[in-house]
Amino acid sequence: MEIISNEDQFECLKSMQSTIKKLEKAYAQMNQKGANTTLVKKRLDACKIGLAMLENVWNEVPHSHSHTELAGAQKVLLALTPSVESSYAKSKAGSPQRTLLERRLKALDLVDEAIKDQISMENS
Repeated sequence: MEIISNEDQFECLKSMQSTIKKLEKAYAQMNQKGANTTLVKKRLDACKIGLAMLENVWNEVPHSHSHTELAGAQKVLLALTPSVESSYAKSKAGSPQRTLLERRLKALDLVDEAIKDQISMENS
């Protein structure tokens, strides 16, 4: 994995935590209304795995996710990227929303890299 400054690591971890909180809130609200929560739950679980992978790489926090779970999370998170990129393209330069989306894209990219590294280590 590429070398990331401590500040960027902090911002990426914070971004993933923020995304998880947002998804937890959406999941609770949808569950309360009786709406279908399958997609939100998949995204929430994938983000939790993504956060665990970043913490594993940068802070050496052990994780217990299987190869299958990692691959599934990677697929879900990669599917999120185009919508985040679209929102980023529509956001105003210098806006707080643009900064948040920029950090989220960076975090998603680094999670993808961390999962690829983990999977390749398991396969070797």
